[in-house]
Amino acid sequence: MDRLTARQLYDSVHERMALRWVSGMRGESRVLEQAATTTRRPSLIGYLNVIYPNKIQIIGTEELNFLDSLDSRQRWEAINKIAAYQPVAMIVTKDQPIPTDLREVAEETNTPLWISSKRGHELLTWMQYHLARTLAPKITLHGVFLEVFSIGVLITGESGSGKSELALELISRGHRLVADDATEFTLIAPDVIDGTCPELLQDLLEVRGLGVLNVREMFGHTAVKPSKYLRLVVHLKPLREGEDTDGLTRLTGDIGHREIFEVPVPMITIPVAPGRNLAVLVEAAVRNHVLKSKGIDPAQTFIDRQAHQMRRLPPW
Repeated sequence: MDRLTARQLYDSVHERMALRWVSGMRGESRVLEQAATTTRRPSLIGYLNVIYPNKIQIIGTEELNFLDSLDSRQRWEAINKIAAYQPVAMIVTKDQPIPTDLREVAEETNTPLWISSKRGHELLTWMQYHLARTLAPKITLHGVFLEVFSIGVLITGESGSGKSELALELISRGHRLVADDATEFTLIAPDVIDGTCPELLQDLLEVRGLGVLNVREMFGHTAVKPSKYLRLVVHLKPLREGEDTDGLTRLTGDIGHREIFEVPVPMITIPVAPGRNLAVLVEAAVRNHVLKSKGIDPAQTFIDRQAHQMRRLPPW
């Protein structure tokens, strides 16, 4: 979702944030857009700011005291200036009495005015997180997304390469399914990609010859997981006759990266051929990935040993 109306935001958070809508109901169609998150100002949410107004203005005790410190003309100008920027909403904290002039201006300008029993800090922290998740960039990728040894692994490959069969074998070995066929990925931090399953496909896995399987019902509740951070891509590549790999690839493995949201995600390509146990290979790939993340590289260890042996050879 790259846009969010005031009504959608209120409906999604009003129970958690103890919100009540007290004025400006006709402003429910005001929109928060994803594009706003790419600019420094205005911010999506923050405490009352007249110079650089936030899209959602939080009005706490100090902000009400500031308004009370102004003379009648300055107060009128400040409140109308705030409303003129057309914020998506204004939120009064701690169930404080709402000034009559603030309520009237909100009603006249169709500015949603909400009140909450929560403190400003609670509102700011939680809603910043909620808005960041809701308005974050999203993409849907083809493949099967699983949790293997606590690592989020996306299995990709051509149609008919055996992705679903491999997923079924991994699930039967105790690993967990997140999504089959289409996984929704969200960039929730500069280098963190979260994968979830569309509601339509939850718990389901389609296997050729068997049809659609309900993994939760077949293997139990622990066989599925609602979301997982993407850490590794395993690409299945058919091994064609006469095709061979160079010596260095045989030594280090076919390892590269796939750019998702401009984030480089490690990718391992596994050749698919009759007789290869792909489930064991994927498990080994994940274990090896974990070792490398800890600074343990078996291929480099072998290269270093070979170089050491060559240095020990007598000169010709």
